Amino acid sequence: MAAPDDRRYTETHEWHQLNNSIVTIGLSKFAVDELTDSTYLEILHTEGSVNAGDAIGEIESVKATSEIYSGIDGAIVAVNQEAIDNPAVINEDPYGKGWIIQIHPDNLDQLDSLLDAASYDRAYTT
Repeated sequence: MAAPDDRRYTETHEWHQLNNSIVTIGLSKFAVDELTDSTYLEILHTEGSVNAGDAIGEIESVKATSEIYSGIDGAIVAVNQEAIDNPAVINEDPYGKGWIIQIHPDNLDQLDSLLDAASYDRAYTT
């Protein structure tokens, strides 16, 4: 599955989608497939600010544990309680209901430094 082209991607496999003035962050299908079945999601910060490169959470699967990072600076505005309660939703719908966190960005220009979908696909799905 090609990465949706309506968002930007980090080299650590988080997608960032701008909608109005909020950026939603989740894990790419590539990352989800590598992890296999997600069993536990912990959000490290549920309020306050995060900086680009900060770990915002941790996901455990039957295969591995991985940190989840923000690619931008901003203030946390929401976390996905459904994904915390049922991490399988991340595997089932990584680009929809499986989102992780929402941030009000400090600087929208930071999104331009992330990979577009074509570059992400070339680097990680070929």
